[in-house]
Amino acid sequence: MKKFSMLMVLVVMMLSACGGSDSASGNGNFPTKNIEIIAPASPGGGWDLTARSVQKVLQDKELVENNINVVNKPGGGGEVGWKYLQSKDAHYLAVNSSLVLTNNLLGQSDLTYKEFTPLATLATEWQAIAVPADSKYTSASELMKQMKKDPKSIKIGVGPALGNDDHLSFVQAADEFGVDPSQVDFLVYEGGGDVVTALLGGHVDAVTTSLSEVKDQHQAGKLKILAVSSDKRIEGLDDVPTWTEEGVDLVFPHWRGIMGPPDMTEEQIAYWDEKLGEMVKSEEWKEVLKNNDWDGFYKNSEETAAFMKEQDDLYTKLVNQSGLAE
Repeated sequence: MKKFSMLMVLVVMMLSACGGSDSASGNGNFPTKNIEIIAPASPGGGWDLTARSVQKVLQDKELVENNINVVNKPGGGGEVGWKYLQSKDAHYLAVNSSLVLTNNLLGQSDLTYKEFTPLATLATEWQAIAVPADSKYTSASELMKQMKKDPKSIKIGVGPALGNDDHLSFVQAADEFGVDPSQVDFLVYEGGGDVVTALLGGHVDAVTTSLSEVKDQHQAGKLKILAVSSDKRIEGLDDVPTWTEEGVDLVFPHWRGIMGPPDMTEEQIAYWDEKLGEMVKSEEWKEVLKNNDWDGFYKNSEETAAFMKEQDDLYTKLVNQSGLAE
């Protein structure tokens, strides 16, 4: 009888070891296979760079023992990659940005952010408004005053499409200044490089674009950045004011984050909270931010869920103001 009792105890202990839960994963075996980070775009862009940076730091710091692979799933402004994520489990993550919101608001996708599990907001790149070096407009407020008089008198370059962060950040700035965003004359180009070329060639009066597209040209004196969408002045661009300093109540991040598939357990979410939280504290991640002119913008899963709701409300308002709503 004693032998039988001892045997039962051993069996229970073995089962507990195999199927027990820990604070990070919900079961001692998670993750049980390779991790896949989906970059919903072709290699070389911002989503791909974010995915590969996360992969490298997690592996180099040995924060995740399992192999981590980056898989590119381009198409549909992120939709192909995000639809792929929908049917996967917690071993699959995807990089996201505001397009997971605006694709739906613009009628380009049936997907919404609510169909995924928010895990982290990682970094931001700020938006900038720039003019030619010899422009008669020496400040963002001067430019906006002219647009308030006659919105069609100023041509604003943007790319690659209306409804992206570059466009909607300016929509918000215009609205805050009392300019009707739907009356602004936007000229659309294929990408940030084409937008800057158009500005330098005198085809537009100003451009709204990511800071990285115009920073070097500003420092070289080839164009002038009038304002940035950050909450404080950017290191290395101490001569460039924020929109807030120009009298426009605006802070507009061009963020990128990580989300998981639907129906993740609390324990699986906690696992990624722990790992990604450790990652963003590392010197290696800080170097990634510095090398790419990104700013740290980390929010954990709970904070990201609230942030996504705030962003969805904001983008809904901006899309309506822009005249792009379906």
